[in-house]
Amino acid sequence: MAAGSGAARRCWRSGVGLARAVRGVCGSGRATAALRAEELAERLRKSEEQQREIPKDPVQRWLRELAALSQQLQQVHPNVLAKILKQRTVYQNEEIVVIDKPYGLPVHGGPGIKNCIADVLPILAKMLENMKADPLHLCHRLDKETTGVMVLARSKEAAEKIRLLFKTRQVEKIYWAVVLGDPDPVEGVVEIPIVEKEVQSHQSHYKMTLAPNYRLCPENGKVMKIRRNRNAERAVTRYRRLAGASACSLLELQPITGVKHQIRVHLAYGLGCPILGDHKYSHWSKLAPQKLPELTLKRLKLEQSKARHLPLHLHAHRLCLPLGQPLDFVCKPPLFFQKTLRKLELDVPKD
Repeated sequence: MAAGSGAARRCWRSGVGLARAVRGVCGSGRATAALRAEELAERLRKSEEQQREIPKDPVQRWLRELAALSQQLQQVHPNVLAKILKQRTVYQNEEIVVIDKPYGLPVHGGPGIKNCIADVLPILAKMLENMKADPLHLCHRLDKETTGVMVLARSKEAAEKIRLLFKTRQVEKIYWAVVLGDPDPVEGVVEIPIVEKEVQSHQSHYKMTLAPNYRLCPENGKVMKIRRNRNAERAVTRYRRLAGASACSLLELQPITGVKHQIRVHLAYGLGCPILGDHKYSHWSKLAPQKLPELTLKRLKLEQSKARHLPLHLHAHRLCLPLGQPLDFVCKPPLFFQKTLRKLELDVPKD
């Protein structure tokens, strides 16, 4: 019995020792996990502080502003967005409301889009008039990255009337764009049809491109007429250079027709002068940031690796609407556009 109790005591002691060892290992594991969690939380806190912190270096501050441009309006509540658009109202009467469209805000919804102009039109109408106001109506569209003059209608009848004016090309639209290079000639008309095509590459995607009716004969260099692409749309853009410096130009553009991405395609592929910040149409077969000239990078105080942050520099500057008497609306370019003009030493002409 004594021998049995001694063996039992030895087993009990070894069991206690093992339990203590297990508790020690588990305890150290929990402590390590807790330490890792604390370290991760601290890193996240510092990261958030760095994101909130405004860089002292003006170049870094400018880059931060550029990177945030397209995200800001996607993160606000629809009521806040409607209030922003109300503050950007430049004209209104019993038929129309004219706003200065901000950068990075799509007109229509789609995959991955949280906020768009179409969705907040009922709220905007109530803010501008009263709680019983009917929703505003879209009359035309601007690309997500395009800023400037945009017309909305207060009624379905007014919207149909204005859409007809756009369709019959009675609305005069003037855009400003900062482009790479110098167009040759400095003033003229680009009249080349445009069609949408699939780009075959490692990352297949669709783009608008030129579908010319003529080409140069390789044998004698003469202009030859070729078969028209049935899917192509007629596209006509007037342009003239307003200023040139730093391997860039400021152009005034008047699209006579209204084909999707018309100005961007005509400038990039027709004139060989892509819009600054147009990463989509600066290449054909790849999706990559725009390659900028050394002089442009120097003036912008920008590294090529940061070029992806540059926003599209295309602005709907003026719109003339013949509603009874002609109504003429002008919107100044956004601050980032104005800063770029100053950095590139492109002198804006006085209206």
